[in-house]
Amino acid sequence: MSNFTSLFNSYNWDVIVSDIYSKTSADVEAALQSNKRNLEDFKALISPAAKPYLEQMAQLSSVLTKKRFGNTMQMYAPMYLSNECQNICTYCGFSLTNKIPRRTLTDSEILKEAAFLKSKGYNHILLVTGEANKTVGVDYINNAIKILKKEFANITIEVQPLDQDEYELLVENGLYAVLVYQETYHRDEYKKHHPKGKKSNFDYRLETPDRLGKAGVHKIGVGALFGLEDWRADSFFTALHLQYLQKTYWQTKYSISFPRLRPHTGGLEPKVVMEDADLVQLICAYRLLDEDVELSMSTRESEKFRNNIINLGITSISAESKTNPGGYVVEPQSLEQFEISDERSTELIAEMLQEKGFEVVWKDWESAW
Repeated sequence: MSNFTSLFNSYNWDVIVSDIYSKTSADVEAALQSNKRNLEDFKALISPAAKPYLEQMAQLSSVLTKKRFGNTMQMYAPMYLSNECQNICTYCGFSLTNKIPRRTLTDSEILKEAAFLKSKGYNHILLVTGEANKTVGVDYINNAIKILKKEFANITIEVQPLDQDEYELLVENGLYAVLVYQETYHRDEYKKHHPKGKKSNFDYRLETPDRLGKAGVHKIGVGALFGLEDWRADSFFTALHLQYLQKTYWQTKYSISFPRLRPHTGGLEPKVVMEDADLVQLICAYRLLDEDVELSMSTRESEKFRNNIINLGITSISAESKTNPGGYVVEPQSLEQFEISDERSTELIAEMLQEKGFEVVWKDWESAW
């Protein structure tokens, strides 16, 4: 059993919810004035009591982000390799129960998609698959990384959780980062949304970042899917997880993403709606808690929202995303995992960023375009 599982099990979800909702304006003001904020401060900053302080939080968040990251914004693109999946997930268009055409890209098709993204200027790519071990297991992923490592400086994956030795193999062949979201840290709700498949194992997924840290992965992305449970509690447990990982695997870099439930085939209505103001509050709270963590914003969010949020703490964004296998050039009409909201081209996103004074970074913080 991993150390984080032990730490996680020492917390009670309902107690955390009660703590967050009982925070007062005095707690928020103390958190804002603190020079070194802790998880109790974070509870205050994500609490309903912090809503009147949103402008102050936003200003502080903007200052801290510019201090640490300057005026740089990293751009990346996802490449969906397969929609094969053996899991049943209530919120996902790729779920096993959805009767959709399944598609897995061949080597030549992967290279065609890569050529399109290279032509757009991308040097940082996110490879995404469903969770189907027989079809898109570690051998398939390893092969894709080998094919693409000559084309891209940084390769990130968002695939099924793997064992430590499998991650070590991928790192040897060019893997840079792994995104693995717990979806929700509420154990009972997690089971409701993942009734079948390997993903139904809550603890195995929870322990994935530990395996990543031990395998020497350069960067780990964590987060929760907002809409399944109380977003404030899920965000607290994400922050708890992040701080544990930073202390335990201190040589690794970390990022947090903010996915909200989006429409998809067989769609699930959110149990808890996260409003735009809530998401702004959360992004600022994470920045005030941690000046160094990378905060990422996907095309799930609207054009207007993304234009406004990039000045308040975000350090990387995707653009022109296709969430279907081969969606760029191979098979544009295949079924998407979820609908994107910001459909602007890479060029328009880059132009918007430059108009706002950002330097567009196409891979990691070391080189700019």
